[in-house]
Amino acid sequence: MWLESMETPHTCFSNAIMLTFLLLNLTLETVAGADTYNRDDFPADFVFGSGTSAYQVEGAANEEGRSDSIWDTFAHAGHGHGGNGDVACDGYHKYNEDVRLMVDTGLEAYRFSISWSRLLPNGRGPVNPKGLQYYNNLINQLITNGIQPHVSLHHYDLPQVLEDEYGGWVSRDIIRDFTDYADVCFREFGDRVLYWTTVSEPNVFSVGGYDQGTCPPQRCSPPFCFIKSNRGNSTYEPYLAIHHILLAHSSVVRLYRRKYSNKQHGFVGISIFLFGLLPQTNTEKDRAATQRVRDFLVGWVMEPLQYGDYPISMKKNAGERIPAFTTRESEQLKGSFDFIGLIHYTNVNITDNSDVLKNQLRDFGADMAANTIGSDMFSNEEYPIAPWVMREELNKFKLLYGNPPIFIHENGQRTPSNSSLQDVSRVKYLHEYIGGVLDALRDGVNIKGYFSWSFMDLYELLEGYEATYGLYYVDRDDPELKRHPKLSAKWYSRLLKNRSTSIVGTVELEKDPSLVSIGHLFE
Repeated sequence: MWLESMETPHTCFSNAIMLTFLLLNLTLETVAGADTYNRDDFPADFVFGSGTSAYQVEGAANEEGRSDSIWDTFAHAGHGHGGNGDVACDGYHKYNEDVRLMVDTGLEAYRFSISWSRLLPNGRGPVNPKGLQYYNNLINQLITNGIQPHVSLHHYDLPQVLEDEYGGWVSRDIIRDFTDYADVCFREFGDRVLYWTTVSEPNVFSVGGYDQGTCPPQRCSPPFCFIKSNRGNSTYEPYLAIHHILLAHSSVVRLYRRKYSNKQHGFVGISIFLFGLLPQTNTEKDRAATQRVRDFLVGWVMEPLQYGDYPISMKKNAGERIPAFTTRESEQLKGSFDFIGLIHYTNVNITDNSDVLKNQLRDFGADMAANTIGSDMFSNEEYPIAPWVMREELNKFKLLYGNPPIFIHENGQRTPSNSSLQDVSRVKYLHEYIGGVLDALRDGVNIKGYFSWSFMDLYELLEGYEATYGLYYVDRDDPELKRHPKLSAKWYSRLLKNRSTSIVGTVELEKDPSLVSIGHLFE
């Protein structure tokens, strides 16, 4: 895991945090938890969906004009537990079949990403007509079948050509190129796509990609690298990358509002990875460290978007290594979102590590001055089920950031590959966490939708093909990469078709003959 840091919580937030705990204690005592629920318990305009991303699902990596992304480079260097996305799930050729599965499941929305290097192989300039045709076809199929497209523009897959040319996200040049790329997407697809996410989980992308070197583009510097590398600088590049992501994001929102909003009436947001954060002990030091970690992981993105500047604790601990916004940039950032996507899987416990601030040489993790104890992000072990922690985080988010519209963009259970089609643990996880979302809605959190991760078994960033999250199993021994519904797909379908979703009903589903008939795949 990655983390360490320090500093007292924002003075302006301390009272709010205290109030949060009081409110949570009150509400958690009065609402026992949504153990049995159905679709009608959620608002009519709430959407249920599932998701994938381009490199993880499309395949056709070297077909019809697509150029490499930094994720191609990362995968072909043997990182992420081996394997690559050259073929992945072959979604590029099988999108018609996959949309039919979405219809069968009852999905109301589908979250996917556009491959920048497929649409604009040079990173800018001429549009690849084959890439344009593919995304038009996919979007049209979704719309025809009544499924709402939610589109991300960047999901760890910057065109390698831009990384080579000027260093990608560590250069201000990226702001112009990303805005121009978004302009193409809005122009070509915005008449049908209403929900746009600029960048997926920039907080994890920046720490993994520019501090630890565990994610593309693997920039880091010793002694902070988790890999062998001398390319990059862990002491300031994570801050620089996020800085440019935020400026690019606000530039794109400004473009949309000025040029497209009146005609297309869509919404533009950004997604943030959200751990459940728990102090290891009830000491003041661990509680302060937990709020500091929240500043560094969530406030890092949210405070510039809400207030126009980074959290006080970050500026104090990182000093001159964290860039400053100009007055104009700050004003453009404030309010530059229509919704926030939250990506949540698991929880971590936080302990104070303030002594690390005595070190002269520090990276993002050392600036945070805290240690984390929790799930191993690099394994294929299942996540513990603790939806009440997610509910607490959602309530804190509501209190700290003005209760903005939220989509749960990713949430799901990790299991080892080929473990079972009868993925009871995933059903239990989804049942509990969707119930937790319902509880948070009843608390007044402004949640607009929920997307399970993932629609089918994908090529995963850190686990390759060794771990899976899918509702559908993809048979990689079959040349056709045939998809098979897991128990979780059947359970999710029951929810979306407004049947009761108690765990009792789930157990009965295990007798479904369509599941038993393909059990030989795992014998």
